[in-house]
Amino acid sequence: IINVQRGSRGLGGIQPSQQDYWQATRALGHGDFHVIVFAPASVQEMADTVGKAFDLSDKFRVPAMILADGLLGQMMEPVTFSDEENVSQTDKPWAVTGHGGGRKQNIINSLHLEAEELQRTVLERYQRYERIKADHTEAETYLTDDADIVLVGFGSSARLAKTAVNAARAKGIKAGLFRPITLWPFPEKELQKAVEDSKHVLVTEMNMGQMLDDVKLSLYGTGKPVDFYGTTGGVVPDPENILKKITELVNLS
Repeated sequence: IINVQRGSRGLGGIQPSQQDYWQATRALGHGDFHVIVFAPASVQEMADTVGKAFDLSDKFRVPAMILADGLLGQMMEPVTFSDEENVSQTDKPWAVTGHGGGRKQNIINSLHLEAEELQRTVLERYQRYERIKADHTEAETYLTDDADIVLVGFGSSARLAKTAVNAARAKGIKAGLFRPITLWPFPEKELQKAVEDSKHVLVTEMNMGQMLDDVKLSLYGTGKPVDFYGTTGGVVPDPENILKKITELVNLS
């Protein structure tokens, strides 16, 4: 699934937005299920993520989503493709084979009417989710080793936040950036490590604060103050305004 988010609500427009985070990570549909969600931050990464998302979806038999946004969707950047064949080989004992094939007959079916059978299938799926959480979280850090304030942003917001981080460093403020690449599963342990020695955490998004929930849950009990700067409706954050927020928070300490 590829979702290039645009400004909402109602009919919406073509302006950039990140207002589908909750939909992608929490409420895509009924049935106690998750999808693997990637948040690329460049055109190159959007292209690279397609193969990775397909392979994980194929391996774990769950949907995967590339959650981009209108800024990336309308952006032109150079993209390179590898000439190497890199096809993931996954054992598929569940696969249908048609006539013959040398394997037992498989029927792909999600229609289960008995409550106990439904519960069994959901619990089995959650065992797969735990394997995904353990092995397939991704994040990128930038200048977090000595940071007093760590910004957290995904997709295009992370690029804008990085500009603000560089501007803050130029002013002598020790700022850094944590960029989740997987939004589900959310890279909780990576975030905890990145902000371990910081005094402030600032989440920046093009919405009213959706990933903010996952950041607060990840840092619950750590005592780290978590603040928010966001824009919505298709308004793109200005790095200068993010810098003002960084300066304000640092001056409070």
